[in-house]
Amino acid sequence: MFGNQLGRMGLGGAPLGNLFAEVSDAGATATVDAAWDAGVRYFDTAPHYGLGLSERRLGEALRHRPRDETWISTKVGRLLVADPTGAARTDTEGFAVPAAWRRVWDFSAEGVRRSLDDSLERLGTDRVDIVYIHDPDAPAQREQAAREAFPTLARLREEKVVSAIGYGMNHSDALAWLVGATDPDLVLLAGRYSLLDQGALDDLLPLCERRGVAVVAAGVFNSGLLATDRPRPGATFDYRPAGAELVERAQRAAGICEAHGVTLPAAAIQFPLGHPAVVNVTLGCRSPAEVERNARLATTELPAGLWEDLRTAGIIRGDAPSPEPRASGAGAPGAT
Repeated sequence: MFGNQLGRMGLGGAPLGNLFAEVSDAGATATVDAAWDAGVRYFDTAPHYGLGLSERRLGEALRHRPRDETWISTKVGRLLVADPTGAARTDTEGFAVPAAWRRVWDFSAEGVRRSLDDSLERLGTDRVDIVYIHDPDAPAQREQAAREAFPTLARLREEKVVSAIGYGMNHSDALAWLVGATDPDLVLLAGRYSLLDQGALDDLLPLCERRGVAVVAAGVFNSGLLATDRPRPGATFDYRPAGAELVERAQRAAGICEAHGVTLPAAAIQFPLGHPAVVNVTLGCRSPAEVERNARLATTELPAGLWEDLRTAGIIRGDAPSPEPRASGAGAPGAT
């Protein structure tokens, strides 16, 4: 289902919330427009992203698009509470926005309903298609998410308020626990199935394949190290400066890609789609140029020999499935 509905590529909304640097309102709209023009129909956001700014911008940019052709996901687990004393400060969690709101963890049934109502208002829509429970990392949060947040979303799914529900996290072991404890439709996995980290092969991905749970792969550039043709010292891995060993691995991978006449970012985008549980790769973009580049790389032909050479070099694991060869330009990123 989700492979057909979401398409191969989605647009991640964190940069639209001014992740690390400001994006203008016009620039955010232009980025969403470029994604739509490239065939993208799946758009992911969250209250966490820019303290609601990403949701407001995404809703405004999609306001005049056909709603029945669009899949929008948002998240619950962090309530936004007004903080009048914070307006003169900048948010401390990586977003270039005033700290006029503060995040409050809440995986309760009441918190879920309130969070979703607030998100619908910011998005300016009467429904979202997918709701993820966002980052229940600590064991107590995980248990409350399974005990309270998930059953609340399941009732909303039964009432057809939302179409699909799941979890969004960057810890594959925690996601595997949640998939085993509940019955999600899909999960969003950030950073744990990439050219440099295939840890999800040990727990989450085989479980999702057996249970029929779809996986949206995000963070496939590992926050920057895999985003350029030639990784440089000082590039980030999971939002921190990458160590010398990781940079060296990324550089070796880039050299192998160059030997096959392709680029490292193209391999990073397409690699997760080789696993049968992965239905979509969602990429955060902050400009039309980034959208256009990523859409092009998502459909670039990558030779089968590339994956074998990356496997021989120890970049990807021997049990990591290889993507099927894809003809250059064959199908838009959001094509079904």
